[in-house]
Amino acid sequence: MNRELFRLIAGQVCLHACMTGMRMATPLMALRAGETAATVGFLLALFALTQVFLALPAGRYADTHGLKKPVAVSVCMASLGAASAAIWPSFPVLCFSALMTGGSTGAAIIALQRHVGRAAQDVTEMKQVFSWLSVGPAISNFIGPLIAGVLIDYAGFQWAYAAMAVFPLLAWFWVRTTQELPAVVNTEGQEANSAWDLLNDSMFRRLLLVNWFLSACWDVHTFVVPILGHERDLSASSIGSILGAFAIAAALIRFLLPMVVARLQEWQVITTAMLITSALLGIYPFAQGALTMGICSVFLGLSLGSVQPMVMSTLHQITPESRHGEALGLRLMGINASSVLMPMVFGAAGAVIGVGAVFWCVSLAVGLGARSAYLLRVHKKHE
Repeated sequence: MNRELFRLIAGQVCLHACMTGMRMATPLMALRAGETAATVGFLLALFALTQVFLALPAGRYADTHGLKKPVAVSVCMASLGAASAAIWPSFPVLCFSALMTGGSTGAAIIALQRHVGRAAQDVTEMKQVFSWLSVGPAISNFIGPLIAGVLIDYAGFQWAYAAMAVFPLLAWFWVRTTQELPAVVNTEGQEANSAWDLLNDSMFRRLLLVNWFLSACWDVHTFVVPILGHERDLSASSIGSILGAFAIAAALIRFLLPMVVARLQEWQVITTAMLITSALLGIYPFAQGALTMGICSVFLGLSLGSVQPMVMSTLHQITPESRHGEALGLRLMGINASSVLMPMVFGAAGAVIGVGAVFWCVSLAVGLGARSAYLLRVHKKHE
């Protein structure tokens, strides 16, 4: 990992930590203020909902302006959102904060991913840099909630929000000296194209479908495991440990990936991960105790944690360089739309067919979807 990549990862961690800290603190404050669970669910949905609508414009903006301008705008949005909650900690302002911090984080990540993908010298380096970049969210998912939680306990919510407002400023400190890459000159007539024209490419559609299958697996694990644990009379700490084991495993595999990606093809990793995930989801409902559920979660984390760098590398290879931002925006829009809708779908399905059957349905879908990942082997447009 070179120094510039380290600074970009540090900037990503700071911005994402602001959002994860706010995502932990705002619903907790709302609950303590007497808001209902439905209201808190609405508040949480706002963090992802903004990214659904901002992802595509943010991708276009990154294609036009590069890295630092989109990150600067994101820093201002995130700091404003968190600082607003620190000054006026009311529920409407918390909703505004969720919109600002969620949307700004998504926009900045698109610009960062576009930059590191373009900066890579070859396919092997591209897989390595995306492996390192994917470590960032794993770190910020720990740092943001931890700092926010400690400050809430010892100083109060407003001090926690104030600290979250500082994180984006630290992100700008890390990113501000990054050397911008040369602008990409569009081919004739390309500027008039709609972002949706990218979907005319069957390979890109296939990649988005694979990405959606994998995102649904993350969502089903996050949403259904607490319900499954509750049905089996597991304690809250046991359920938290199961989810924590998944997160640690997903982070661990991303630390290891840069050492081995040179020997692996993207489609091989994605296809294998989907087949393993399908098998694990199929047997998960048969795991009765916390230990067996924890073991399944660890292997699921290792499997699902390995795919994002491969998806990102593939995306940069199959889309035009001048439209990487748009492609990343479409991908992020799909992921966040799934995060908003899937919990409702899983909840309704679980009430009708049972929680275990939800796992089996997703297992079947991912297993069948592995064929789409296998077909990505013919994607090498730039080789």
